[in-house]
Amino acid sequence: MTDLRRNPAAKWVGIVLIAAALLALPFALAMAGTAWVRITNLAILFVLLSLGLNIVVGFAGLLDLGYIAFYAVGAYVYALLASPHFNIHLPWWVILPIGAAVACFFGVILGAPTLKLRGDYLAIVTLGFGEIVRIFLNNLSEPFNLTNGPKGITTIDPIHVATIDFGNTSNLLGLAFSGTIKYYYFLLAVLLLVIVVNLRLQDSRIGRAWEAIREDEIAARAMGINTRNMKLLAFAMGASFGGIAGGMFSAIQQFISPESFVLVESVMVLSMVVLGGMGNIWGVILGAILLSFVPEILRYTVEPVQRWVFGRSIIDPEVIRMLLFGLAMVVMMLFRPAGLLPSAVRQRELAVPKDTV
Repeated sequence: MTDLRRNPAAKWVGIVLIAAALLALPFALAMAGTAWVRITNLAILFVLLSLGLNIVVGFAGLLDLGYIAFYAVGAYVYALLASPHFNIHLPWWVILPIGAAVACFFGVILGAPTLKLRGDYLAIVTLGFGEIVRIFLNNLSEPFNLTNGPKGITTIDPIHVATIDFGNTSNLLGLAFSGTIKYYYFLLAVLLLVIVVNLRLQDSRIGRAWEAIREDEIAARAMGINTRNMKLLAFAMGASFGGIAGGMFSAIQQFISPESFVLVESVMVLSMVVLGGMGNIWGVILGAILLSFVPEILRYTVEPVQRWVFGRSIIDPEVIRMLLFGLAMVVMMLFRPAGLLPSAVRQRELAVPKDTV
């Protein structure tokens, strides 16, 4: 194994094989049904959200239970600027940066009053912020119709790249590229860019400052780190990734409503970060993929298994799905509290010293 890691040729062969698998994946999934390509697209969106939340929770150690609010902000910015609601139809490459900037602003708005809060208190404030945003989106239809209330916004413009319309099927080299498949490749490109940004952030001076704040804020301040600015930057950077993901969610669904941005979604994204391993980018990606795909697999298999064993469906598949999800999280916290792929620092923190066993 060590020889393979030191061999540059083997490394590049591995990269090429992974790239080929990712390029062929949507066509393989389409054979099982278009729904699985859509599930994969949503999984990539959850990976983007998890990477953004990992900056706040994993890098800076700030517990955030209202992260889905930034997702909602990005989604509504895209919907308002690319739909007949205000009859504004800006291109996606203009709207996505605007959505990221607006979400970044809201991240600073959330971060500024919470600079002195930690742990449970910070979690409660961020939870309240997420609910406030959802309630505003649900009620800002009077006296001025900004969000169209619970009805949501429909007929949102799909993404266009040059002459390629992501809302229609295109043919290239004898292959049919449906809108869902084209969105897969677009999301994959954005995901790779976000991963590169995260890796650069983690190894930068800013990333090391976040890690110092997470480990001991008082010691970090004593060493000359501006903890206020670093915390605000963590909230802003994490929120901007959420805003980008929200904009792409709007373009893919072509319909959004406040029901898509409930508290359960925030808890799910946080669970992905914790399950994969807070502070480890690859662990977070693994956690997001598992918690995106496994519940959907259970959704399609639980009912047939019940009918095969008992002859009828006894428990609703959704109930079993959430029950198994909760059980898996409890087991993980008991046996792998640092996550599936924890960062080296967090693994050392949670390791039990041998002399205490």
